[in-house]
Amino acid sequence: MAIEVNGKTIELTEAGNLANLEDWNEDVAKAIAEAEGIGELTDKHWDVINYLRSEYYDNGGNQPMERAIVKAMAAHWGNKKIKSKDLYNLFPRAPSKQGLRVAGLPATTRKGGY
Repeated sequence: MAIEVNGKTIELTEAGNLANLEDWNEDVAKAIAEAEGIGELTDKHWDVINYLRSEYYDNGGNQPMERAIVKAMAAHWGNKKIKSKDLYNLFPRAPSKQGLRVAGLPATTRKGGY
């Protein structure tokens, strides 16, 4: 499976994640989001994407569960009380899975959990 971004073919895994993590950039994220049916990426999408990338690259490959994403975004968005549903509005197929895909990260190896 592959997508075309700016005239370059970007290979994806069977699950839709990047085959080569170094292929990621904002245009690739936008193309993956479009292919995932997310549409235009808002500032809140980018907050989640940047958080997921930071956790992965700065914390030894950490792939946070939804509860951790909710807590991090609540703090980032001014300690606003948010729910999982708010993140599912951004990433309908699970922020901890679809979010990783758009962020250009590998599929989670974690089993279940909130």
